[in-house]
Amino acid sequence: MQQEFIIKQGSANLIVFFAGWGMDANPFKDFILENHDLLICYDYRTLDFNHALLKGYNKINIIAWSMGVWVATQIEFSDEINIDQRIAINGTPNPIDDVLGIPLAIYNGTKEGLSEASLKKFQKRMCTNSDDYKYFQSVQPQRDIESLKDELIAIQNEYNRRGKKTLNWNLIYIGTEDRIFPFNNQKNGWSDYNDSSISIINEGHYSKELFISNLEKRWINS
Repeated sequence: MQQEFIIKQGSANLIVFFAGWGMDANPFKDFILENHDLLICYDYRTLDFNHALLKGYNKINIIAWSMGVWVATQIEFSDEINIDQRIAINGTPNPIDDVLGIPLAIYNGTKEGLSEASLKKFQKRMCTNSDDYKYFQSVQPQRDIESLKDELIAIQNEYNRRGKKTLNWNLIYIGTEDRIFPFNNQKNGWSDYNDSSISIINEGHYSKELFISNLEKRWINS
C-alpha cells in the first residue's frame, strides 16, 4: 500500500487513516487538524505496511473507511504502539459478502465493467448529495483505470485467502444512505458488537462533512 503524510507538524499524536478502494491522498488534502499529524493509507494492490512511520508518537488513532476497514484488520500493530482508538466508518470486516458487505455480484460487476464512465457513476453513488459529488470531483484521485482494476483484483484475492480477522473497534459508524456498503449489510456485519459501540449516521458512503469538517471534534477524543 501507499502511505503518505498529509499533515506532519511535529505533533505527539497521529491519525492513521485507511482510505477506501480507488483512492489516493488527493481527496483528503483539505483535512485540517490542530492536535494530530495525519498519515493516509491507500492503494491496496499490496498490504505491505511501513511500521517505521509510526515511531515517535505518544498516541495513535486508527480511522478506517470503506474497504480500509478490512485492510486495517490485516495489519499486525506492535504492542509497543499506543493505539488510543480504532474507528470504522461505512465498511465491515467482511467487505465482499452478500449479507455482510458488498454483494459479490456487485463487486464483480464493478471490477469487470470498470471504465472511466462507470467510475464516475460509482463516485456519484458514493457521495451523499450533489454538492458532495461536485466537491469530490474537484479533489478526485489521480489514478488510472488499470491500477484501480488491479486493486479490486488484489483485494478480492487477498480477502479470499485471508478471510475475516477480528479487531477491537472502539467506535463504528454506519451510514443510513450508504449505496456502496448497504446499510442493512453493515448492520449485519457488525452484529457481534455491542450496540453502544455503533452509531447510525444520516450520511451516504462519502460526504465532505463526514471527513473534512471538524475531523478531530467529530471522531477523536483529544
